[in-house]
Amino acid sequence: MSTDQTSSEPHTGTPELTVVIPAYNEERRLAPTLKAIQEHLDSADGHADSGARSAWELIVVDDGSTDRTAEIAAAACAADPRIHLVRSERNRGKGHALRQGVLASYGRRVLITDADLAAPIAELDHLDKALADGHTAAIGSRARPGATIGAHQHRLRELLGRTGNFLIRSVAVPGIRDTQCGFKLFDGDRAREAFAASRLRGWGIDVEILQYFRRAGWPVAEVPVRWSHQEGSKVRPLDYVRVLAELTALKARAIRRADVLVALLFLVLSVTLYAQRWISPASRYIPDSMQDQNQWEWFFAVTADNVRHFDNPLFTTLQNFPDGVNLMANTVMLGLSVPLAPVTWLLGPAVALNVAMTGGLAATAVAWYWLIVRRLTAHRGAAAVGAALAAFAPPMISHANAHPNFIVLFMIPLIIDRALRLCEGTRVVRDGVVLGLLTTYQIFLGEEPLLLAALGMLLFALAYALARRDVARASWRPLARGIGIALAVALPLVAYPLYWQFFGPQSYKSVLHGDQAGNSPLAFISFAERSLAGAGDTSDALALNRTEQNAFYGWPLTALAFAIVVRLWERAVVKALAFTVLAAALLSLGPEFRIPLTDIVLPGPWALIRHRPLFESVIEGRVAMVCAPALGMLLALALARLLTRRETGRRGATRYAGLAAVALALLPIVPVPLDAVDRAEVPPFIARGTWRTYLGPDETLVPIPVPDAAHAEALHWQTVAGLGFRFPGGYFNGPWGPDRVGIYGPSPRNTSNLLRRVSESGRVPEITPAWREAARVDLEFWKAGVLVLPPQPHEAALRNTVDALVGRRARWVDGVWVWDLYEGGGDRGAHGGS
Repeated sequence: MSTDQTSSEPHTGTPELTVVIPAYNEERRLAPTLKAIQEHLDSADGHADSGARSAWELIVVDDGSTDRTAEIAAAACAADPRIHLVRSERNRGKGHALRQGVLASYGRRVLITDADLAAPIAELDHLDKALADGHTAAIGSRARPGATIGAHQHRLRELLGRTGNFLIRSVAVPGIRDTQCGFKLFDGDRAREAFAASRLRGWGIDVEILQYFRRAGWPVAEVPVRWSHQEGSKVRPLDYVRVLAELTALKARAIRRADVLVALLFLVLSVTLYAQRWISPASRYIPDSMQDQNQWEWFFAVTADNVRHFDNPLFTTLQNFPDGVNLMANTVMLGLSVPLAPVTWLLGPAVALNVAMTGGLAATAVAWYWLIVRRLTAHRGAAAVGAALAAFAPPMISHANAHPNFIVLFMIPLIIDRALRLCEGTRVVRDGVVLGLLTTYQIFLGEEPLLLAALGMLLFALAYALARRDVARASWRPLARGIGIALAVALPLVAYPLYWQFFGPQSYKSVLHGDQAGNSPLAFISFAERSLAGAGDTSDALALNRTEQNAFYGWPLTALAFAIVVRLWERAVVKALAFTVLAAALLSLGPEFRIPLTDIVLPGPWALIRHRPLFESVIEGRVAMVCAPALGMLLALALARLLTRRETGRRGATRYAGLAAVALALLPIVPVPLDAVDRAEVPPFIARGTWRTYLGPDETLVPIPVPDAAHAEALHWQTVAGLGFRFPGGYFNGPWGPDRVGIYGPSPRNTSNLLRRVSESGRVPEITPAWREAARVDLEFWKAGVLVLPPQPHEAALRNTVDALVGRRARWVDGVWVWDLYEGGGDRGAHGGS
């Protein structure tokens, strides 16, 4: 509780200036300070008669002092009715005192100053000039050019103070060099609004008020002043730490309960999607992932192994021996597989992959929600629905089967927001640096999603620039400068990994995807296999496979999006989002496409960029994924408009009809949990470690048939065996032929081709001396020590073929057929079998 001890004389008009002085145990300095301020303000008025006394007022806020501070202030009040006293029964902190004083003020301008007058009252003239120039606040600064410092603090104290101030301004109010100087002049009405909204009681209130002015778009000037350290200062070096703690706590309190609930909802949705895998991660497999789950678990395992042994994380020879695999040229997601290495060590790669995909998908939804709230609408419900569509749209669920790099996209909304900040041009250098760091991290999460996001941002920017030429003219310079800064930051950080990717061992130029990688126009109005209204037969006929259902938004959502665009067409952002959706959809059709129900084939716009660097390796159908967040944003805008209206009667019925249309459009594409089945059992020969007795140093284990992109169970064998052996072939992207064209799997060899044909046909070919010689050369190239044939279709044909190729019969050992190439007098001596 506080009482206002002032003169009983009422205010005679609005004062031009209010000076607020927070005071705690200031009996030694308060009286001289009050006298100095009175003399300066009276001299500024020209005279001190009663007619001029309404020009200023001075408020002393006694913050529960235990000395004579209140008595001195009360005596000053009695002597001059322009001086007022506000008392607090106990000490509550400088922030509380300032809030009391400012809210008790009436001045058109409000000056806050410390009781020690470290910045002389005469410096008020410089702050006055800044307000006259159009600023709403002018803060005294000891760090700006032109500032002069008289008496200095102790060097250690000064160093700690500068360090604390640097941390505060970096975290809270970038661009302002001195947030803690206690000499600040404000526009009165804005000051009262900001302090009324403040919550901090301590030193952090200075930053809280400046943040409020920044968010409100009120210009703030930082003015160099004269300043001298005063003995008896209440500020201690540790107070800067307290300010950071206060600001952190304030930010935590600012998070709304609705935001937390939305984040939990997204996590629940993500866990539900992967529920069948979470039952037993190590023994459950998503069949629609084909061989991708084996590959991704291997990526996490090999990265963790490289981290453990301080090996090169960009290359390995564990598969495709002896050529190896360029890991940077494959989607190993070092941005997640490296930090999740401890999870991989302790719980295995299956759990680590589950954590990455489940948590990453939820984090992606939260990031889109944050961007929509920040940039489009503050309505939490509308933003949550829009973000859910962006993160859980059918194309995202399709990739959730197998491609974490296409569902862990939480950096993309942050990159978009930072680019938009650059357009504002307020902190170009800082925002450019941050954009560079965000982009660097995204490169280690997935380069193709980053490329598609950049394409989507470019489409949006072009459309918005046409709709708002004035904004484009004001934005392009800071945006271009910021992008230049971002490149200057990112390129040195990624130069070596990218050099390794494009020019290192086992690098390649582009990846062949075939001529049918674009979407059918029918796909956009159809339902994906994992949607509530989906049908596997229909979706399978319109997509490459179930991990590439990139455009199945359904006809109800397509119709709703069209209606939203028509209804909100007057908004520039809606025009830009509509163009982004339409352009991305057209690009995703590929270099050419057939008009449904006809034989007419038309060229597609993708033909213009299909052979350009980077784009030549993109599966063009994936461009349709750009539509998901754009549709989510359109939906959020429409819902916000519907949910914030409170009409009755006919207009109210229209509102409910709109909400019903949204529900009907979204219900058919609600995702259903991904299927999971029991995993194929690893043969005891591998699981029990029997293989160890068959391999010498530098020898490889050769699975039959040799692993490739369609048959990669050997990668799972390898992770179960703790990456203890190498094998030829595998599932990865690597070079083929003299042009180093990218293909899936190893470069074909005679023996691997022969064994693959036998495994598919079940027919044993005639094994000629030429085939035996080719096998000898290949086995020598692979440094094969043992050949292993697990149970499978056409097992007998494969066994007979290998018997003929190596000139010896297989032995049944711990659940597999084994050919020990050095048994009976080889370089390693004989081995026993069972």
